[in-house]
Amino acid sequence: MTYLVLVRHGQSQWNLENRFTGWTDVPLTETGRQEAKRAGHLLHDIPVDSAFTSALQRAQETLAIILGVLHCEEIPIVKDAALNERAYGDLTGMNKAEAAARFGAEQVQAWRRSWDIQPPGGESLADTDARAFPFFRDHILPRVTSGGNVVVVAHGNSLRAIVKEIERLTPEQVVTLEIATATPYVYTLDAEGRIVHKEIRTSPTPPAPVPQPDEPHEAHEPGTHRGLLSTHNP
Repeated sequence: MTYLVLVRHGQSQWNLENRFTGWTDVPLTETGRQEAKRAGHLLHDIPVDSAFTSALQRAQETLAIILGVLHCEEIPIVKDAALNERAYGDLTGMNKAEAAARFGAEQVQAWRRSWDIQPPGGESLADTDARAFPFFRDHILPRVTSGGNVVVVAHGNSLRAIVKEIERLTPEQVVTLEIATATPYVYTLDAEGRIVHKEIRTSPTPPAPVPQPDEPHEAHEPGTHRGLLSTHNP
């Protein structure tokens, strides 16, 4: 069994400002850097052999921070624009509220959350799938099926495209998929590349305070060191 880890970059400056970012090469915020560190700690149990990321600095810096936390900065890294965010065309740089006021909220929602409707001058999610998934299939998946543990740090829409294909989601399902910043999707794959287990790793749960003598002990929910959502595919 091997691991495939998919991570969206940490918060960028334009995420903070609620702007359509696309291929604009904006940096992480300090919050985004802290999110990336958290993601690294959540992956402490996975010996990473190689990594892939996009051509954009917000994904590259997120990956660098994760690998620094894991002390594996020297592993092979492939950077490719096939993993870039969806291109938003004329919407690029616009605040999403401003875009809704200009074009109408319904039209903007159709551009954002449809499978094959392109914003003016931009890509649909289907267009993003057409470049991101073939790169994944031809370059990333073979690393995993040959026995390597691989981390991919990319963007919300390029990762949606990959998740759609490996989880066999429909277009209707994938357009509602939300991938949070710097939240690792950890897949365990068999030798043929089939998913046998999936986790979405979230922030570690803070330990409950130790009750002092004669202090009442409050009940709390049992749990593990991190949030966990699991699916099993036979």
